[in-house]
Amino acid sequence: MPSSGRPTAIVYVDGLNLYRRCLERYPETKWLDLPALMDRLLPAHDVLHVHYFTARIRAGAGDDPQGPIRQQTYIRALESTGRVTPHYGTYRIDKRTMPKHPAELGDDGKLVRVTVRKTEEKGSDVNLAVRMLVDAHRNAASLYCMLTNDSDQVTTVRTLQEEVGVAVGWISPLPTLRQSKDLQKTNPSVVACVTAEALVESQFPDEVQFGRQMLHRPSSWRRQTEGPAEAGPSNR
Repeated sequence: MPSSGRPTAIVYVDGLNLYRRCLERYPETKWLDLPALMDRLLPAHDVLHVHYFTARIRAGAGDDPQGPIRQQTYIRALESTGRVTPHYGTYRIDKRTMPKHPAELGDDGKLVRVTVRKTEEKGSDVNLAVRMLVDAHRNAASLYCMLTNDSDQVTTVRTLQEEVGVAVGWISPLPTLRQSKDLQKTNPSVVACVTAEALVESQFPDEVQFGRQMLHRPSSWRRQTEGPAEAGPSNR
């Protein structure tokens, strides 16, 4: 346990939400050192650990065959810090018949429908909620902080606050104007927001040692001459 005398925190990261809401448009920030980011966003706390909730990308599930390799490399980089535990849900892929976009009318006057492949991540939101509740019951930290913009976690926050009686923090991957109003209404004990500056300053080095293995920043995640600081991560 840290001996600084500061309050402690454990952070629970909704990986897909962070990616979709913040990182997707800015590949130069994807090589993200999550513990370093949390240390920046929660400067009044000693961040004991980060739980990272995601699902393994399935080969052939998307248009990028290198996606699973990059994900595995990144998760190993996270594990190399000794402060991150990954937790895995699953991806579900279904064929659905849905209206064409933009909308188009057929000769019969009805909306034209097409067959699509819909991919959904299952289980991560539940895994995150359960992990928070277990840690809170164990009195593992002073603050239990989730990083997500998913309003489905409102019940988790309120349960921790009202039934368990612990302090809950919230880190939004979006700027104020686009943050979940429902999560705002839970009045978290600590509120923070992922900023472009924090993303840029919380990157792993291009090479990360993990045991006997040297992990390299994926070439498609190369640093750009100009980072996203001016545009900001608001259009994730």
